[in-house]
Amino acid sequence: MTRILISEVGPRDGLQSIDRVMPLAAKKAWIKAEAEAGVREIEVGSFVPPSLLPQMADTAELVAFARTLPGLNVVALVPNAKGAARAIEAGVHGMSIPFSMSETHSRRNVRKDHAQMIEEIRAVAGIAQAAGVHFAVGLSTAFGCTIEGAVSEDQVVRLAEASVAAGAMELSLSDTTGYADPAQVKRLVRKVRAAVGADKLTTLHLHNTRGLGLANALAGLEEGITTLDSSLGGLGGCPYAPGASGNIVTEDLAFMLQAMGYETGIDLDKLMTVRAILAEALPGEPLYGFTPDAGLPIGLQGRIA
Repeated sequence: MTRILISEVGPRDGLQSIDRVMPLAAKKAWIKAEAEAGVREIEVGSFVPPSLLPQMADTAELVAFARTLPGLNVVALVPNAKGAARAIEAGVHGMSIPFSMSETHSRRNVRKDHAQMIEEIRAVAGIAQAAGVHFAVGLSTAFGCTIEGAVSEDQVVRLAEASVAAGAMELSLSDTTGYADPAQVKRLVRKVRAAVGADKLTTLHLHNTRGLGLANALAGLEEGITTLDSSLGGLGGCPYAPGASGNIVTEDLAFMLQAMGYETGIDLDKLMTVRAILAEALPGEPLYGFTPDAGLPIGLQGRIA
């Protein structure tokens, strides 16, 4: 049975995209409940200036709390070397930096062009290596950009190679804007893996903006991808990419993987109860997902994927 890692990104990618600030106690309850449901990796926040994203101001406190949960891999996003130093100080197990394949989006998101981002990746890689912390680069807008439009696949491959040369231990391909289709996913995964090695590209970060999130996830699985990012209730998007919304719903992804016979270690019954924490803490915020609405089929209830 193939083991697939579901990496929960809601506390970071989900919450950064809504105006309200979720109370710290509710965030802790969310993270704890998902860990107890068997989720083995959670991106608990990002180390960006609170003036830019006040939703992420308590990330260091969340890292400290999440580190107390048995068996949980605690990761965070960092925008630059300064954020990386803060993440290391907080005690993360791993961190990632977003690297936009669209240069226009890169300038808008982190105020750096591609050449400057490669140097930033090099600096963060040095910080991570010195601390013995896993460091990944998320190749965002890899499948298209709401500002530039199509992004050249050859450019994605070139920047993937440059990221590895600068010290990235692992890469992920991110459909930041929900432009990807299954054929494109297969093609780009193959091209990047051929260039940097299969061990360097293990993860997809997909959005369901146009309803293709799970289809794209399946395409990635068929190409050997073993980690999939998702967000409880489908919270999330990118505040710096107009029109981008809708992370893959964790509940739907976990159900699909279990129904197909993949191993995730997640107790679906327990997972379905976690969204009540979000509903209470963020009243009126839309939560998505077909499985939570329909319920689990007879025979899958009470089983751990």
